[in-house]
Amino acid sequence: MKNKGFSLLEVLIGFAILGVGLLAIAALQTTSVRGNFFSHNLMQATYIAQDRLESLRNLPFNSSQLEPGTYNDPPTTVAGIVFNRSYQVNNNPSGYKVITYTVSWNDGVDHQISFSTARSP
Repeated sequence: MKNKGFSLLEVLIGFAILGVGLLAIAALQTTSVRGNFFSHNLMQATYIAQDRLESLRNLPFNSSQLEPGTYNDPPTTVAGIVFNRSYQVNNNPSGYKVITYTVSWNDGVDHQISFSTARSP
């Protein structure tokens, strides 16, 4: 008489393979959540920088906020993350001003993003 079915050893090997696969999926999920968290913070920093850079570009060319130097804007908090903001204005020999806006934040790791634009008279 032939026995049909799986032996205990075959079942254990099957569970081991399934366990390894599930652990790989769990690790992938963790990496995905971290990536989404960073992407969200990066997007918020980009919105903050672009919005302020646009307002600086719309100031009159001789505005006191566009004098050469480094300026600190007050920090802003979005979704519990504090974004520190600053900008630098440099005169270019060609007669225009280069404005560089920087946003930095810490979500367990220090990050920084900068955008630059040129402002002509």
